[in-house]
Amino acid sequence: MDLSFTTAQIAEIVKPISTRGSTNLPVRGIASLGEARAGDLTFLGNPKYKPEVAATAASVVLLPADYEGEPKPGQLFIIVKNPSVAIAQLCARVEQLLWPKPAPGIHPSAIIDPGANIAASASIGPLCVIESGAVIGERAHIEAQCFVGRNARIGDDCWIKTGARIASECELRNRVRLQSNVVVGSDGFGYELVGGRHEKVPQVGNVVIHDDVEVGAGTTIDRARFSRTEIGEGTKIDNLVQIAHNVIIGKHCLVCAQTGISGSTVLEDYVVLAGQVGLGGHIRVGKGAVLTAQAGAAGDVPAGAKLKGTPGTPYMLEQRINILRQRLPELFQRVGELEKQFKNSASA
Repeated sequence: MDLSFTTAQIAEIVKPISTRGSTNLPVRGIASLGEARAGDLTFLGNPKYKPEVAATAASVVLLPADYEGEPKPGQLFIIVKNPSVAIAQLCARVEQLLWPKPAPGIHPSAIIDPGANIAASASIGPLCVIESGAVIGERAHIEAQCFVGRNARIGDDCWIKTGARIASECELRNRVRLQSNVVVGSDGFGYELVGGRHEKVPQVGNVVIHDDVEVGAGTTIDRARFSRTEIGEGTKIDNLVQIAHNVIIGKHCLVCAQTGISGSTVLEDYVVLAGQVGLGGHIRVGKGAVLTAQAGAAGDVPAGAKLKGTPGTPYMLEQRINILRQRLPELFQRVGELEKQFKNSASA
């Protein structure tokens, strides 16, 4: 990472509540509390790492308002409302330095159908293919080797990373970010058994992804059997997620890695699906529900529920069951002893 920030530049970005101490060193790297060295910036985002603050060698530390310790000589504490948000703001600036968007224009190796409509402020990278009727919005950035199908629409300020595929008729609204090798608009998994053969059911719908959605690398979002598969505004989807046909995901949901969502399932707003969650088809997950890692649900999930395990069980009940499960050997031993006592008393 090749960067250099003065403490004044950092303060301008993160808008501190206050500061303690000082340093003359520019910030040339970002590291964890334990790995940071002189010239690095670090932060306290999780209270469990609070004991590491006193020992860190970082020159600059972003800290919450309730942190009471004092910096070492040559060290600057920057007090902010939320260190995790502050580090994200700083990293957004670093991202602009590391991966600046190229000047508008179309690389000579790209294949652009004459019927495509590409904004003059957009950039199209090497070896991209843009088919007839596709629309690319203002300041959109399409990196190398991407495919945009017939009549697909990509909105303003979208960032489509290397190797992503947006199939025909699919729509990305504004400020959507797709990581490498995302597939939007692959056929839904639909077959009918006819005469002993699995006959394909045509998938003639599309995918609509609303503003400010981010989709992680290798994720696949299937087109609808009919109508649309839809991802709501502000939702964030991790790597290697499978979203089936006609799924509707609401606003500001979090869908973590290796989750699978079966067809026609609905997620209301602010749902959180942790890693490797599995959802059956044609169910509804209520607003604000949380399914923890490897949880599974085959039926509707109430709004605000927190489920764990497979099938998904209320979180605290599943915790109690897990504790009791560990006591099963002891329980069976006690039952065996009681059986012996009962037999002995019965034969006496």
